[in-house]
Amino acid sequence: MTILEKILKEKDKEVAQLLVDVPKVAPVTVKRPSLFEKLLETDRLQVIAEMKRASPSKGMIKEGADPVAQAKAYEKSGAACISVLTDTTFFKGSFQDLSDVAHAVETPLLCKDFVVHPVQIDRAKAAGASVVLLIVAALDDEQLAELHTYALSLGLEVLVEVHDVHELTRALQIDATLIGVNNRDLKTFEVDLKRSEEVAAAFPFHDKRVLISESGLAGGKDAERVAEVGASAVLVGESLMRSGSVEEAIQAMQVRLPGKVR
Repeated sequence: MTILEKILKEKDKEVAQLLVDVPKVAPVTVKRPSLFEKLLETDRLQVIAEMKRASPSKGMIKEGADPVAQAKAYEKSGAACISVLTDTTFFKGSFQDLSDVAHAVETPLLCKDFVVHPVQIDRAKAAGASVVLLIVAALDDEQLAELHTYALSLGLEVLVEVHDVHELTRALQIDATLIGVNNRDLKTFEVDLKRSEEVAAAFPFHDKRVLISESGLAGGKDAERVAEVGASAVLVGESLMRSGSVEEAIQAMQVRLPGKVR
C-alpha cells in the first residue's frame, strides 16, 4: 500500500467521524483577500507559508510548534497566504490549529488536507479557511468536479494539486484557475523539481490561470528555478519550519518574475 493509499484509507474513517461529530470550533467569518488575484498580478514570486509539525516522509519537523506564533511570523514576513495542515494522523495538525490561525491573521488562509468529502470543506470554511486544497491524484473525475463546484459555491477559492501533465489535463477539465504542482510523489514521497518544469511546459499561462510550485523548495535558487518556468508562487513548509529566520527565508524566495505570457 502506498503512502497516499494509507492516508486515504484513514480519511474515510475521519469523514465517518466528522459526519456524526458536532464541530469543535466556532465559525470564523473574517473576509480575506483573493489569493488568485494576488498571484495573477504579482511581479515577484509569492510564498504560501505552511504551518507543518510533521510529515509521513520526514517524521517530526517541529514538535510542539505554536500555529499562531508561526502564522504571525509568516504574515509579518510577507507571506501571500498561510497554509495550515489539518490532518492529525500523519501531519499532527487539526481544524483547531486552522481556527486559531484564522483569528490571528488577515492573509488568505489555505486548509491543507486530503479532501474526499464535502463535510471536510464545511469544516475548513467554518474554521476560517478562504482556500481549500483538492488533490487530483486522490479523487476520480466525478469527485473532483463535485468537490470543486461545492467549494466554489461556498465562496472558497480552490487550489487544485497535480503531479504531472495528465493530472493537469484533469484540472483544466474542471476549469481550475489556481493550480499547484506537487514536486513530491505522493506514492513514494520522493521530491523532484522537474515535476514543476514538466507541467509548466504544458501550462496555459495565457488563459488567466496561475501556477504554484509545491514541496521540496528550500531557498533562492529553487525559487528562481520555478519562477523561470512560470510559477507565480511556491508553497513551502519544512524549510520555513526549520528556519532560524522566517523573514530572511521568505524574502530569499520572493525573486522577481521574468515576463509572463498572459
